[in-house]
Amino acid sequence: MRLFTITILALIFFACQNSKKEKTIATNFQFELETKLSGAPEQVYDKLTGDISPWWDHTFSGNPHQLYIEAKPGGGFYEIFDESGDGVRHAVVTGAQRGKLLRMEGPLGLAGHALTLVSTYHLSAINDSTILKIEVHGAGEFEAEWPEVIENVWKHFMIEQFKPYWEKSLKTNKSNPGK
Repeated sequence: MRLFTITILALIFFACQNSKKEKTIATNFQFELETKLSGAPEQVYDKLTGDISPWWDHTFSGNPHQLYIEAKPGGGFYEIFDESGDGVRHAVVTGAQRGKLLRMEGPLGLAGHALTLVSTYHLSAINDSTILKIEVHGAGEFEAEWPEVIENVWKHFMIEQFKPYWEKSLKTNKSNPGK
Protein backbone atom coordinates (compact mmCIF):
# COMPACT_ATOMS: atom_id res chain seq x y z
CA MET A 1 0.00 0.00 0.00
CA ARG A 2 2.86 2.38 0.82
CA LEU A 3 4.49 1.80 -2.59
CA PHE A 4 1.13 2.47 -4.28
CA THR A 5 0.74 5.82 -2.39
CA ILE A 6 4.31 6.87 -3.26
CA THR A 7 3.72 5.97 -6.92
CA ILE A 8 0.47 8.00 -7.07
CA LEU A 9 2.14 11.02 -5.42
CA ALA A 10 5.07 10.79 -7.85
CA LEU A 11 2.67 10.68 -10.84
CA ILE A 12 0.79 13.74 -9.55
CA PHE A 13 4.07 15.59 -8.99
CA PHE A 14 5.36 14.84 -12.51
CA ALA A 15 2.01 15.65 -14.09
CA CYS A 16 2.02 19.05 -12.40
CA GLN A 17 5.62 19.71 -13.43
CA ASN A 18 4.93 18.88 -17.07
CA SER A 19 1.65 20.76 -17.32
CA LYS A 20 1.54 23.18 -20.24
CA LYS A 21 -1.14 25.34 -18.63
CA GLU A 22 -0.26 28.97 -18.06
CA LYS A 23 -0.32 29.71 -14.37
CA THR A 24 -1.74 32.93 -12.96
CA ILE A 25 -0.01 34.37 -9.93
CA ALA A 26 -2.04 36.36 -7.45
CA THR A 27 -0.63 39.77 -6.70
CA ASN A 28 -1.69 43.16 -5.33
CA PHE A 29 -1.69 46.92 -5.93
CA GLN A 30 -2.74 50.11 -4.19
CA PHE A 31 -3.20 53.81 -4.84
CA GLU A 32 -4.64 56.94 -3.23
CA LEU A 33 -6.46 59.94 -4.67
CA GLU A 34 -7.30 63.16 -2.89
CA THR A 35 -9.46 66.21 -3.59
CA LYS A 36 -10.66 69.23 -1.63
CA LEU A 37 -14.39 70.03 -1.54
CA SER A 38 -16.21 72.97 -0.01
CA GLY A 39 -18.51 72.09 2.87
CA ALA A 40 -18.60 69.87 5.92
CA PRO A 41 -17.51 66.20 5.85
CA GLU A 42 -21.00 65.03 6.88
CA GLN A 43 -22.56 66.83 3.90
CA VAL A 44 -20.01 65.34 1.49
CA TYR A 45 -20.51 61.87 2.99
CA ASP A 46 -24.27 62.13 2.51
CA LYS A 47 -23.80 62.84 -1.23
CA LEU A 48 -21.25 60.01 -1.59
CA THR A 49 -23.78 57.54 -0.17
CA GLY A 50 -27.46 56.85 -0.66
CA ASP A 51 -28.61 57.48 -4.24
CA ILE A 52 -25.42 57.91 -6.30
CA SER A 53 -27.10 57.73 -9.72
CA PRO A 54 -26.68 61.48 -10.37
CA TRP A 55 -22.89 61.13 -10.55
CA TRP A 56 -21.89 57.43 -10.87
CA ASP A 57 -21.97 56.74 -14.60
CA HIS A 58 -20.58 53.20 -15.02
CA THR A 59 -23.20 50.48 -14.59
CA PHE A 60 -23.87 46.94 -15.75
CA SER A 61 -27.40 47.71 -16.89
CA GLY A 62 -26.75 51.05 -18.60
CA ASN A 63 -29.83 52.61 -17.02
CA PRO A 64 -30.43 51.13 -13.57
CA HIS A 65 -33.72 51.41 -11.73
CA GLN A 66 -31.72 52.20 -8.57
CA LEU A 67 -28.03 52.79 -7.83
CA TYR A 68 -27.14 53.34 -4.20
CA ILE A 69 -24.72 52.76 -1.36
CA GLU A 70 -26.30 51.60 1.87
CA ALA A 71 -23.88 53.23 4.32
CA LYS A 72 -23.91 50.84 7.27
CA PRO A 73 -21.82 47.79 8.19
CA GLY A 74 -23.15 44.89 6.14
CA GLY A 75 -24.87 47.26 3.72
CA GLY A 76 -23.97 47.28 0.09
CA PHE A 77 -23.29 49.14 -3.10
CA TYR A 78 -26.30 48.05 -5.16
CA GLU A 79 -27.33 48.35 -8.77
CA ILE A 80 -30.96 47.33 -9.15
CA PHE A 81 -31.77 46.73 -12.81
CA ASP A 82 -35.56 46.85 -12.77
CA GLU A 83 -38.71 46.93 -10.65
CA SER A 84 -38.57 43.16 -10.12
CA GLY A 85 -35.41 43.60 -8.03
CA ASP A 86 -32.94 41.96 -10.41
CA GLY A 87 -29.49 43.43 -10.02
CA VAL A 88 -26.06 43.14 -8.51
CA ARG A 89 -24.25 44.01 -5.30
CA HIS A 90 -20.96 45.55 -6.45
CA ALA A 91 -19.48 45.66 -2.94
CA VAL A 92 -20.32 45.17 0.72
CA VAL A 93 -19.88 47.99 3.23
CA THR A 94 -17.45 46.87 5.92
CA GLY A 95 -17.03 50.20 7.68
CA ALA A 96 -19.22 53.28 7.92
CA GLN A 97 -18.72 56.36 10.07
CA ARG A 98 -20.71 59.34 8.81
CA GLY A 99 -18.49 62.25 7.87
CA LYS A 100 -15.30 60.27 8.48
CA LEU A 101 -15.03 56.92 6.71
CA LEU A 102 -16.74 54.58 4.28
CA ARG A 103 -15.08 51.25 3.42
CA MET A 104 -16.36 48.78 0.84
CA GLU A 105 -15.04 45.38 -0.25
CA GLY A 106 -15.92 43.92 -3.61
CA PRO A 107 -14.91 43.71 -7.24
CA LEU A 108 -17.12 46.67 -8.26
CA GLY A 109 -17.29 46.49 -12.08
CA LEU A 110 -14.95 43.49 -12.25
CA ALA A 111 -17.41 40.91 -10.94
CA GLY A 112 -16.58 37.40 -12.10
CA HIS A 113 -12.84 37.80 -11.64
CA ALA A 114 -10.81 36.50 -8.70
CA LEU A 115 -10.09 40.07 -7.62
CA THR A 116 -10.97 41.84 -4.40
CA LEU A 117 -10.92 45.61 -4.09
CA VAL A 118 -11.04 47.39 -0.76
CA SER A 119 -12.07 50.99 -1.40
CA THR A 120 -12.01 53.45 1.50
CA TYR A 121 -13.24 57.04 1.56
CA HIS A 122 -11.51 59.11 4.26
CA LEU A 123 -13.12 62.47 4.96
CA SER A 124 -11.56 65.18 7.13
CA ALA A 125 -12.42 68.80 7.83
CA ILE A 126 -10.00 71.56 6.96
CA ASN A 127 -11.41 75.01 7.76
CA ASP A 128 -14.76 75.21 5.91
CA SER A 129 -13.86 72.41 3.48
CA THR A 130 -13.48 68.65 3.34
CA ILE A 131 -10.50 66.65 2.19
CA LEU A 132 -11.77 63.50 0.50
CA LYS A 133 -9.12 60.82 0.16
CA ILE A 134 -9.87 57.55 -1.63
CA GLU A 135 -7.59 54.64 -0.80
CA VAL A 136 -7.86 51.52 -2.96
CA HIS A 137 -6.17 48.18 -2.34
CA GLY A 138 -6.55 45.36 -4.85
CA ALA A 139 -5.50 41.74 -4.57
CA GLY A 140 -6.02 38.66 -6.66
CA GLU A 141 -5.71 37.72 -10.29
CA PHE A 142 -5.67 40.57 -12.77
CA GLU A 143 -4.10 41.73 -16.00
CA ALA A 144 -0.98 43.91 -15.80
CA GLU A 145 -2.80 47.03 -17.04
CA TRP A 146 -5.76 46.79 -14.64
CA PRO A 147 -4.25 48.77 -11.72
CA GLU A 148 -3.73 51.82 -13.95
CA VAL A 149 -7.19 51.42 -15.50
CA ILE A 150 -8.82 51.09 -12.06
CA GLU A 151 -6.99 54.18 -10.79
CA ASN A 152 -8.11 56.17 -13.85
CA VAL A 153 -11.70 55.05 -13.34
CA TRP A 154 -11.58 56.25 -9.72
CA LYS A 155 -10.14 59.59 -10.91
CA HIS A 156 -13.06 59.78 -13.32
CA PHE A 157 -15.62 59.10 -10.58
CA MET A 158 -14.17 61.42 -7.95
CA ILE A 159 -12.66 64.29 -9.97
CA GLU A 160 -14.68 64.34 -13.19
CA GLN A 161 -18.05 63.18 -11.86
CA PHE A 162 -18.50 63.64 -8.10
CA LYS A 163 -16.64 66.93 -7.64
CA PRO A 164 -18.63 68.85 -10.31
CA TYR A 165 -21.85 67.24 -9.04
CA TRP A 166 -20.98 68.34 -5.49
CA GLU A 167 -20.12 71.91 -6.58
CA LYS A 168 -23.35 72.18 -8.58
CA SER A 169 -25.39 70.96 -5.60
CA LEU A 170 -23.77 73.64 -3.40
CA LYS A 171 -24.69 76.37 -5.91
CA THR A 172 -28.24 75.03 -6.15
CA ASN A 173 -28.61 75.02 -2.36
CA LYS A 174 -27.31 78.63 -2.14
CA SER A 175 -29.79 79.83 -4.75
CA ASN A 176 -32.62 77.80 -3.13
CA PRO A 177 -31.91 78.06 0.63
CA GLY A 178 -35.10 76.22 1.57
CA LYS A 179 -33.84 72.98 -0.03
